[in-house]
Amino acid sequence: MSPLEKFIQEIKYLTKDEGFLHFMETIEGVVSKVLSLAMVGVILYSVIDLNFFLFQQLLSSKNPVGKDNLFEIFGLFLNVLIALEILENISAYLKKHVIQVELVIVTSLIAVARKIIILDLEKKDWTDLMGLACAILALSISYWLVHQAQKKQTDK
Repeated sequence: MSPLEKFIQEIKYLTKDEGFLHFMETIEGVVSKVLSLAMVGVILYSVIDLNFFLFQQLLSSKNPVGKDNLFEIFGLFLNVLIALEILENISAYLKKHVIQVELVIVTSLIAVARKIIILDLEKKDWTDLMGLACAILALSISYWLVHQAQKKQTDK
């Protein structure tokens, strides 16, 4: 069989549903792996940035962990934690080829918690707090519902 005939057979296979879906799964796998590697880079950068900031504060300040920069330190720590959760989401997708809603909700809760921790109350008004409170309430209810549904499935 000539290379041209092989190519034509491959094109015919890809035009059928089974071939096309297999091709799409391959693309999804490659994209997920590239995202995983990119997220590892983001995590490493975040950890280096956090350590650089901590050492800079320890060396340059009489009060290295004062009120002014304590929230920034917490924010940097939570950035690393959020990046780790996103990497866990991508890894779970690679393992099971299913987006795990519970992990996505937990990651969102951590992101909202980060926002609350670093929130400067002197510059924000009550509407910002209400928005964050609504987000936490909605995410918490969503997490509970998903958790209950998964619990029912495992009990069966």
